[in-house]
This record gives sequence, C-alpha cells and structure tokens, in this order.
Amino acid sequence: MKKISILIAGFMLAFAPVKADEGMWLPMLVKRLNYVDMQKQGLQLTPEEIYSVNNSSLKDAIVRLGRGFCTGEIISDQGLMLTNHHCGFGAIQELSTEENNYLDDGFWAMNKSEELPAGFSVSFLVRMEDVSETINAELNEEMSLQERTAKIRKLSDSLEKLAVGETHFEAQVKSFYNGNEFYLFVYETFQDVRLVGAPPSSVGKFGGDTDNWMWPRQTGDFTLFRVYADKDNKPAEYSEDNVPYTPKHSLPISLKGVKEGDFSMIFGYPGSTDRYLTSAGIKYELEVRQPSYVKLRREVLDIYEEEMAASDKVRLQYASKHASISNYWKYFKGQQAGLKRLKVYDKKKAKEDQLAEWIAADEERQKLYDGVLEGFETGFNNLREVNKVRIYLGESIFRIEAVPFARQFSGLKNLLEADEVDQTKVDETVESIKAMAKEHFKDYSKKIDQQVFAAMVRAYYNDLPEDKQPEEFRSLVEKYKGDYKKMAEKYYDKTIFASEADVMEFLEKPKAKTIDKDPIYNLMKVVFNHYLEHINPVIQSETEGLARSERLFVKGLREMDKDKTYAPDANSTMRFTYGQVKAYEPRDGISYHYYTTAQGILEKEDPTNHEFIVPEKLKDLILKKDYGQYANEEGELVVNFITNNDITGGNSGSPMINGNGELIGTAFDGNWEAMSGDIAFEHELQRTIGVDIRYTLFIIDKFAGASHLVEEMNLVK
Repeated sequence: MKKISILIAGFMLAFAPVKADEGMWLPMLVKRLNYVDMQKQGLQLTPEEIYSVNNSSLKDAIVRLGRGFCTGEIISDQGLMLTNHHCGFGAIQELSTEENNYLDDGFWAMNKSEELPAGFSVSFLVRMEDVSETINAELNEEMSLQERTAKIRKLSDSLEKLAVGETHFEAQVKSFYNGNEFYLFVYETFQDVRLVGAPPSSVGKFGGDTDNWMWPRQTGDFTLFRVYADKDNKPAEYSEDNVPYTPKHSLPISLKGVKEGDFSMIFGYPGSTDRYLTSAGIKYELEVRQPSYVKLRREVLDIYEEEMAASDKVRLQYASKHASISNYWKYFKGQQAGLKRLKVYDKKKAKEDQLAEWIAADEERQKLYDGVLEGFETGFNNLREVNKVRIYLGESIFRIEAVPFARQFSGLKNLLEADEVDQTKVDETVESIKAMAKEHFKDYSKKIDQQVFAAMVRAYYNDLPEDKQPEEFRSLVEKYKGDYKKMAEKYYDKTIFASEADVMEFLEKPKAKTIDKDPIYNLMKVVFNHYLEHINPVIQSETEGLARSERLFVKGLREMDKDKTYAPDANSTMRFTYGQVKAYEPRDGISYHYYTTAQGILEKEDPTNHEFIVPEKLKDLILKKDYGQYANEEGELVVNFITNNDITGGNSGSPMINGNGELIGTAFDGNWEAMSGDIAFEHELQRTIGVDIRYTLFIIDKFAGASHLVEEMNLVK
C-alpha cells in the first residue's frame, strides 16, 4: 500500500484540480498539523473524534495485526474485525487441509461456535506520547553510534516500564525522523483472534500476481476475524470460555458509496518508507539491492510455480510462501522502473544541492553539518559489496528452508555440549523443537527445497565476490565441479533436516555430534559464522557514519524548510492519511476511471487460468444483476475504487473512512505507476486501491449467505 494526501482545495472542491500530497501523520497531532486541511477536503469530525485518550474515537476501532504485518478495523460491537484476504492468507492456509480447503472454497462460520483460532494477536493503541525532550536531553553529537544507541535503549526501557506500571499493557518507544524525535506507544494486545469468514481465493485474490499492484482491479481482498476477551473484556489466551470483545468504538458502514472528489481517510499501521533516502541511496538501490531481490526471488518463484502446478497438495502447502515472495518480487521490479522513469535520482540530488548551499551560508551550520552529505557517498560506496552479501545470506542461503530450520537446533547442540548437561533443559528444548518441527513439515516439500538449494548455492557462489565468501564454502561447492544438482542430492540424502521422520528419530536420542556433522547444518554454520566475523563488522562500522548523516540530513531539511511540515517515515506505528477519491491519467492518451464494477470480473474471466476463475454462483449473481441493496445509483455493483491517499505495506487491511467517520472500503494495494512512492511520493500518480465496502457486504450476504454477519454491523444508508 501507499501513503496520504493533503492538497490545495478551492471552494468548488469536487471540481478543483486535485494533487495528492504526502504525509503519514500521527493521530495525536491531528489538531495542530492537519485539521484545517482535512476540513477543507470534506472532514466532518472533530479532532477528538479522530484521536482521544479518554473518550471513544476512531483510533479505538483500528487494530495492528501481530507486530505490524497488516491492519484491521472493528466493524461491530461484538468484536468483528475486517482486514484483507492477503493479510489473513497465512491463517487461512494454516487452517486448510486437502479435505477442508478454505483457500479454494472459502470459509464462513454460521455461528460463533464455528469460528476457528487464527493463530495471531491484535493490538489496540491506548495512547501515544512525545518523549523527544526526555531522550534528546541525554544525547549529544560527540557520542558514538554504539553509545547513542545504548543510551536511547536505556531511556526507552525506563519510559516503557513507567508507562505500563502494573497493568497488562505493553509499551514501545520508537524513533522518528531518523533519530531526531521519539514517541511512546502504549498497547493492549488480545491473543484470542478467530477466523469468521473468508471468500474463496477466486474472489479474495482474483487477478492473482498478474493484477497485483495494477489498476483497474476487481479483487474482493477481504477476510473477517473476531477478537475475543475474558468475561471482564480483558485480553486472555484462547479459551472456550472467552466471549466476543466489546470495543470502545466500531466503525459504522456507509452504503452510500463514493463519488469522485469525496474525502477519504486511511487509518492504520504503515510498515516502512524511505522518503529521506538520498541520491547515493537511490544509486545503491538501483545497482545493488533491488536487482538482487528481483533475481533471487524470481529463481525461487519459478521452482515453486512448476511444482505447485503439478500438485494440489503442494499448491496448498506453498500458497502462502509463494504469495509472500511474489508480492515483493513484483514490488521491487516496479520500484526499479519507477525510480528510473520518474528521475528520482535527479530530484533527490537537486534537494541535496539546495541543502548544501544552505549549510555553506552559515559558519555554525558548517560545523554542525560537516561531512553529512559526503558521508552518504562514502557510506553507500563502502557498503555495496558487504550489503550484497547480507542480502544474499537472507535471500539465497536462508531461503533454503532446511537452513534456517537447522539453525533452530543450535541451542540444543550447545546444551548437549555443556560440561554439565542440564537434562531438564534438554528435555524442554526437545519438546519445543518437536512442536516447531510439526508446524514446519506441514507445509514443506523436500523436492522443492532440494531444487531451491541447488539454485541458491549456485547464486551465492557465482554472484558474490570471491573474497567476500568463506573459503570453506567455496571448497564445499568446488568438490562437485559445478554440478549443483548433484551437490543438492548428496546433501539432502545425508541431512536429517529435510525429513520429519528423521528429525523425530534424532530427537529421541539427540547427540551434538549428529547436528554438527550434518551437511546442511555445517553449510549454514560456515556461511553464517563468516558473515558474523567478517561481513557484519564492516557493515556496523560503515553504518556509524551513515546513521549520523541520515539524522543530521533530516534535521537540516526541516530547519531549512521551516514553512514546510515534513511527515515522518512509516515505522509500524499508527498513522492516518487523508485525501480524496480520484481518477488519474498514468500516461499520455490513457485515462483511468475511479472505480470498477462486477462487469469487469466477467470480462477478465478465464477458466484456463487459476488467477481469473469466477465461481459459478458469483457469475450467476452478476449476470442477473442480483446485487440487492449493495448496487450504486446506476444499478452497478462497485468492486474497487481508488483514492490519492498515501499508504505503504503494513497498511494492508486499513479502513478507508469518509468525512463522517464511516467505513467506505478496505485498502489493499497501490498502483504500478507509483511504485517508487515509498522512496519518493509521486503527487500526480500516487493511488490507493480499496475494496468497496458494498462489494464486501454483497459477498458476505448474497454470495456466502452469511447475512447474520451483516446484521451485527451498523449500516448507514
């Protein structure tokens, strides 16, 4: 997903020229920074109705999934939660079997007793607080990065403990503006979350990888969960005695739909952006980081796709893994193209030149900002090769599933090698590994992993500079004289880490020697230890200078442009963005409408392509135009719509809210033409793609027959 939008609005708002503007804003600052602009664009709420600590507000209906992989929103007073299908994909896949294939067939609980444990938690924001003054008072420019980091951690720990006291809340201090400001966040986390309803993937993932990041779309990307609590409405581990959570606020749902120019606000937990990346960083992205990700992920995807096409069992096992890898493979491809096409390097360089002139104009600034801009060039140049090793460690060696799995046995190995073996700890560790292994092998194919091993070892050996690889690794590879397939066969014949039966047999009588001599474990140890000893120290050293440059660069920009309010980069904390429903023209001669309809589903249907299969019942409803109360004024069923909101990954599942605080859609994607937006917001092109809430309700009610779920929502007509 992508970001926000402020804009210049005249009194003829719906017809005024609209240009998106960036900003992922902290809700606690809405009154001071954003409220006037938001009113001009159509907001009817007060600042207190958006964010309040003491009273019910919009923030109380927004949840963070897990530690921030997605966002969800509460849509009933019984804890019903809406998010994206792709956010629930992992949970749906985990609950699926060949007999009950919820990915292909969908899932609908017709009463609360049928709802299934989802396996993740959700967190509500209780409050946020600016603690910059407290932390910055203890910092100075003479500190090393290590000293600075240690001081920030110590102060943060103290503030977090003070914030939660004896309560069940959790707290976290996060850095903003590259280490210039700090904010404290207090959360209430609920562990008992249950799957309530999910459309089949033919609806929730309609268009698949082909349509990913593209407009126009016709994707019903939504899933329903429910948050449960104990009898006192407090967080509790899963229990049959738990009851649906009663929220402080739930979002009313608008059946009125959207028109072009309507106000749209997105609330959620955007994961990360890098809007302050400099021209040297752009060069590194284009020449090192992004090409590496694209190349390695494509090789893995090719292996996955061939095997998934040949087996329904494998397709189910690897559906979530494939989706995760594929999403950011395409993301990085698009980002590369966008950065080049939109000449982002040149724009960044121009801003840096402006800052350099501003620094040079004042002697005190010259002292404070000495070497800041030069530090970027030096740092990124010195990090090119070692950072490529870091990327390849994660994307090639640790993409081999047996490798990170084998690493999980390091703790057991250490316990077994101790001078005095603590048998109790050994036994506890063995039981923990057994449970972990059961989960691991449920969705594991030795055949696939062996092929990935051959491809990724080849890539690591061939693509990295020889002097950045461990000699022992190269010796292991060279024994096979370039026959990586043969090497993989040998390793997977001998390892215990590619077979559940072998692992369980080993755990009955575990020996450190067995782990240490295992070929997969040994390869992992050789490569990872070399990284820790020879690569990571260089990265840490160069990061010192870059961290200073990044912090002072942002400080300088904000001081130079005092009249401009700079938004902080996303960092998985609650933000809101605002803008309008808006069409766009991506290229000369092409104009995109601001919404799509169910008719487009039939136009894209292709029974020979699993990405474009249309369920018979859905097709029948569309052909009959049996849309009920969910049709628009023209009798169309709107499926997706676009706004110029500014969002990014982590915002998936975020509510799209109108000026009255009502839910109009669920954000799920950004557009291809603005894929560089996480680094440089594209004012004319940036768009957020959302599922129209009326299509969501139509699928729940008319397609799935789960009208009881609609009945517990607050519909506004």
